[in-house]
Amino acid sequence: MTQNFADQAFIKSLGSVAVLYGGTSAEREISLRSGEAVITALRGAGVSVVPVDIGENPLQQLPQLKVDRVFIALHGTGGEDGKIQALLEWLQLPYTGSGIAASALCMDKLRTKQLWRGVGLSTPDYRVLSNKSDWRDVMQQLGGVAMVKPCHEGSSIGMAKVSSADELAKAYANASQYDSVVLAERYIQGAEYTVAILDGVALPPIKLETHHQFYDFSAKYQANDTRYICPCGLPAESETRLKNLALAAFQTVGAEGWGRVDVMADAQGEFYLLELNTVPGMTDHSLVPMAAKAAGYSFTDLVLAILRQTLD
Repeated sequence: MTQNFADQAFIKSLGSVAVLYGGTSAEREISLRSGEAVITALRGAGVSVVPVDIGENPLQQLPQLKVDRVFIALHGTGGEDGKIQALLEWLQLPYTGSGIAASALCMDKLRTKQLWRGVGLSTPDYRVLSNKSDWRDVMQQLGGVAMVKPCHEGSSIGMAKVSSADELAKAYANASQYDSVVLAERYIQGAEYTVAILDGVALPPIKLETHHQFYDFSAKYQANDTRYICPCGLPAESETRLKNLALAAFQTVGAEGWGRVDVMADAQGEFYLLELNTVPGMTDHSLVPMAAKAAGYSFTDLVLAILRQTLD
């Protein structure tokens, strides 16, 4: 770390900081937890904090703020998709994380995958589903096992693992309650990893192990038996490949500041990009704080490092 986060001149330079959290998306409860953790850390460091639980009309809330910069702890639609970023741009308020275009792009799993494919980065085969899809044909094309995902949701909301045409149809019906665009993605049998990015550096990867069918909402936020393995156990050459792939994925979409890239590895050790989170969770179960701790950052150091980017 190059910044002395205990330096009072640095703390003073931050001025007053609004922490935006809560929101109205399906990830509201997780965002509330993330925001509360960030607020506690900033206050503990002596930063002047203005908590803002974003409601139905941020156009009324935000122009009234008398702050110098903004920490975005909003997850999902309305917070991670470029909308709040655009409003903050109009208000000329510096904010954490990616800008409008990258935020909007990464919230769209389909277009993110299309861009990665376009530049030659590996991501699993997929099909866009509709109520006219031939479920049996889709399953055959995707190798017999697939993950169904709403295109614009996070925290594994609406996701399901399926291994038959009937299961695919049911999973689509469920996922379509959350989103008008639903993907079926070839299931990669193997280990799951996540790589946090901070200030252009890939932090130590984390290997995820769960007794659940996949790393779902419960495994992420509720279960106590999910295993987070860091160091991740990969040979040095493989870990370097993984980190380089995550950095390439991050840079390709134009993401900035910080984020998290989720990756699967197959039995042959080939890596496949799943998605990129531009405002990852900051709860006690969240992955970016774990990776940062392995790199020598306390939670407060991490929050301040993310906020420091608004000074540039």
